[in-house]
Amino acid sequence: MSQDAGALLFVYRDCLFTVAAGVQPPKAGSLVFCRHLTFRPDEWVCEIGAGIGLAAVLAARAGCQVIATDLLPEAVACVKANALLNGVADRLDARLGDCYDPVRRLEFDLICSSPPQMPTPPDRERDDAMAAADNGGLDGWAVLDRVIEGAPAHLAPGGRLVFTLFEFLGRERAFAKLGAAGLEPSVLARETQPFPRLGYERIEHLRAHDMERTLPASGWPSTVERYVIQGLRTP
Repeated sequence: MSQDAGALLFVYRDCLFTVAAGVQPPKAGSLVFCRHLTFRPDEWVCEIGAGIGLAAVLAARAGCQVIATDLLPEAVACVKANALLNGVADRLDARLGDCYDPVRRLEFDLICSSPPQMPTPPDRERDDAMAAADNGGLDGWAVLDRVIEGAPAHLAPGGRLVFTLFEFLGRERAFAKLGAAGLEPSVLARETQPFPRLGYERIEHLRAHDMERTLPASGWPSTVERYVIQGLRTP
């Protein structure tokens, strides 16, 4: 990168974030996610797939002890920089690794994630980091399934898993997966958002995997419902 490439900055809730090259800026899903996250001082929090560390920094600012994980070295470096920038480096530990690998044998009061969940046809798979930030696998559940399945081993009694969900992935399907993992499901929030550009490009593929028939059978949807889902580990 040339020295005069400039810096991309993002301002949210009185916090300033740098957005490193190769790391995706916060999008609609990340913002609905953060609008409905609640933190209690001294909670232990894990953000999976932290990106720039938006939720992680907010949690640390609320007085939580936070570990943020990401697969990309650029994202981990970005989270560390944003922790310093916002004065929470002493409460935010950014770790490189896949899903729960960097936090083995640790328990948290809150695990949160706004993971890639756009259903991706095999011929649209790409290796670059920006494409990976949207790639939820064939049916959109590739990352979400791992987040849900691994949560019980990393949640303290009474702890909660919180994640975002496109309606076309299936709210009832999410509830069933949480129940199978031993977590009590609920909807924390629901917001209507503009239909994603990638969704238009893949509309027939999305319809083929829309098991709960949330999409119109023909034509172009203008909006999509986005859920914030919680799975509670009962004491």
